[in-house]
Order: sequence, then C-alpha cells, then structure tokens
Amino acid sequence: MTTFTKAYIPYNGYYSTPFCRWQGSMQNENAIELGAKTARRWFLEKKKIDPGILDYLYYGVSISQHHLFYSHNWAAGMLTDNKKNLPGCMISQACTTSTTILNLAAQAIETGMVNVAFGLMSDRTSNGAHTIWPNPMGPGGEVIHENWLMDNFNSDPNVFPPLKMVQTAENVAKQEGFTKEQCDEVVLRRYEQYQMALANDRAFQKRYMFPAEVKVSKKKTVLVELDEGVTPTTKEGLAKLGPAEKGGVHSFAAQTFPADGNCGFIVTTKEKAKELSADPNIEIQIVSFGFSRVNPGFMAAAPVPAAQMALANAGLKITDMKAIKSHNPFSTNDLNFAKKMGNDIMKMNNYGSSLIYGHPQAPTGGRIIAEMLEEMSMIGGGYCLWTGCAAGDTGASIIFKVG
Repeated sequence: MTTFTKAYIPYNGYYSTPFCRWQGSMQNENAIELGAKTARRWFLEKKKIDPGILDYLYYGVSISQHHLFYSHNWAAGMLTDNKKNLPGCMISQACTTSTTILNLAAQAIETGMVNVAFGLMSDRTSNGAHTIWPNPMGPGGEVIHENWLMDNFNSDPNVFPPLKMVQTAENVAKQEGFTKEQCDEVVLRRYEQYQMALANDRAFQKRYMFPAEVKVSKKKTVLVELDEGVTPTTKEGLAKLGPAEKGGVHSFAAQTFPADGNCGFIVTTKEKAKELSADPNIEIQIVSFGFSRVNPGFMAAAPVPAAQMALANAGLKITDMKAIKSHNPFSTNDLNFAKKMGNDIMKMNNYGSSLIYGHPQAPTGGRIIAEMLEEMSMIGGGYCLWTGCAAGDTGASIIFKVG
C-alpha cells in the first residue's frame, strides 16, 4: 500500500533530539535505551500524554547496540515503564528507516490493525559495534570480523571492486557533469538555511526539538539541547578545500558526517490526531509513499525515482509541493534531484538538512520531516515531500498534506 486516506500525525506529535557529531556527548549511551527514555520524557513532560495509549511500537535502528536482539520490546518496556505490554518490531533501513516506519505505521492505521502507533528511531554511530563470527575452516581458524560503521561506509558489497559511499555520489556527479563549484554552492546555501533555524534564539528548532538527558557519570546527567559538530561555512573556506577523492567533486564539507540522536512520531486516525494535536486546527495527513533502487554504485540518484513514485501514487506534480526536504548526505543528491525534477535547488531544505547537522542513520529522515511539517504549518499548509537515499542504492519518499 503506497497511498493513504486514514493515517494522520497530530500536529507537534513528533520530536527530534539535537544531533551530536560522533564521539560527542552521546557517544557512551546505548541508543536503544537513550531513545526509549527520551521518548518517555517527551510523552510525559512535553506532551502530557500517557504512552499507555499506544497500540504498537515500530523501532528503527541501523547500528548494532547491546541487546539489539530485544531492541523493540526492550524499548517498548522502557517507553511505558512496563505498565503496558506494548508489542513492537524492529526496522532497519539505514538512512530511510524513519520514512519506512511512517509508511508501515500508516498501513497499520489504514487497515484498522491499530489505532495509535509510535515510530521511535535511534542510532549511535559513535564507538561503532564490532562483530566477530567463528570461522573454523579459515586459515588457522581466523575469525570473520566486521566494523558495523566503517566497513559498511567504505565497502558496498553490491559493487566490485567495493565502493565507498562517497564514491557512489562521485559516480552520479560524473554521469551528470556536476562540478566542485556547484557542490560548494549547495553546501553554502544549506548552511545559510540551517542558520534560519537558529535565528531568534533557535525559535524554529524549539518548535520540534526535545533535549536528550545524557549520563556523564553514575550520578550525574546533563541535558543536550544543541546540535554538536556543525562546522561554520564560508564561500572562501569551501573554495580552499580540495576533493576528498582523487578526481572527485566532493570535499569533506560537501558530505555529511556520522552522528548520534533519536526521534519519534505518533501516527493515528484523523479523530485521534485531532485529540492529541497541539493545535486541532492543523491536520497532517500521510498521503503517499514511494520507493526505488537504482543501479549499483549510484546511490545518490535513488531519491528521484522514489519521489516520482510517491507523486504518481498521489496524483500530484512536483510543482504542487509547497516544501521539499531531502536527506542529502552529498551535495550531488540535491543537484541531481533538482536537475531531474525541475525544482529550485536553493529553495528546498529550508531550516536544515543532514548535509549540515549530521547523519545518525535511522532518525535522520525523521528529524528532517519534523522540520518540514513545522515549515508547512508556518506557511499555511499544502502538500510537501521528503525524499532520500539509503545504503544499497535504494531510495524512499513520502508526501504529506498539512492544512
């Protein structure tokens, strides 16, 4: 099911923590535990809602954490303080995990399977997990080992010889003729748009952002209220940076950085959304979903066919979208999308994007969507579209109607 008529999100029925560049303030937190406890605090302290109203939990994670096997039910227990036997499942779709969960939750509402669903997405790229498997037939019984983060960032198993993530973006840039100067222009504009969210003492971010309570010792916690690791950006500074890959067009500034964080979304019926909304006059309907997979080694191209599917399913055109946001791990993602879809690259991604504030995997799309929904409420509503790529040369896209 890719088109919906019954699935709604309460206005302000979502949150995202700040994102912290890896090895920052969240580096020692189990992402499952931090995500569930943050969501519980958000329900009780910010929304004044008992999480016992939930019927089902969709938990999203990409980087292995301790107790991953029990992640969804452990998170559900912490979220409800084990006062309700809340069932759930774990979803892992790398960068498009949030969008996939919103799609699955919308399907559950559409079919009447549940009345109130919650999508909780959390990841920690810091101190990435290392997995070891027995290999008794190997030379000397040497084990098979994997670094969950670095090995997979640097080696797409679909392509031989294996490619780094950035090299898949370089393939698209070369195919479409994009230049380093174009990439730098996108980075500078995205940094300027992020500054919009910081204006007036972070007035925009405070519309959706919720602080994470992080342990710094056995007896002391601190609230992380601000993004960590955003690099100040200037035109002159970008021009001085050379390409990260020989012969490429992406400097280190033209690609995102790993980060830690979490986010959550309530998905429910129209009637329940109105009841739970911070403003019952603002409706947020999930309209349609799209997905894609492109040729191996061309991940940055995947958002386009995903968006085309979501638009076709909804019977809408790109010109019907009042706001467009993307997960843009590389400048080429936005350059390719604007070229193929015919939209203004300088007007998409207002108030922030993952290119600037980092990429914790599972919650990345959720934060970007929360920003988009807040932008839509400010400009009077209409249709809006999120799109993004994910590991394995896949993409996803989702359309909302705000009014």
